[in-house]
Amino acid sequence: MIDHVSVAVRDLDRAARFYAAALAPLGLVRLVTRPATIGFGKAYPEFWINLRTGMSAVDEGSGAHIALRAKSAADVDAFHVAALAAGGRCDGPPGIRPHDRVNYYAAFVVDPDGNRIEAVTFPAQ
Repeated sequence: MIDHVSVAVRDLDRAARFYAAALAPLGLVRLVTRPATIGFGKAYPEFWINLRTGMSAVDEGSGAHIALRAKSAADVDAFHVAALAAGGRCDGPPGIRPHDRVNYYAAFVVDPDGNRIEAVTFPAQ
């Protein structure tokens, strides 16, 4: 249903380094580079970071929340490790998240600009 998403960043180079590392375990690589935007994806850019030079720091808990599908729990774990090593902050370690209809396995990080990025998979029950 959704073709692509984007998040605003204050420093495009810093964000590019963060996302290149964090998204690699999910199979997303840098596909497009333009002066003020970078697109990551598998076959086409489905996740964009966009430079917003006038953007103020995002208040705690106020950034965008994007959930990206992972193939396995191991990929979720690898995303979390890579994102933290690249300068992200943990906002929920990898683990099963019981929900009202389904259990899912996810990890949450906050990027250097305050956006909350989640990697999620739905393991067999």
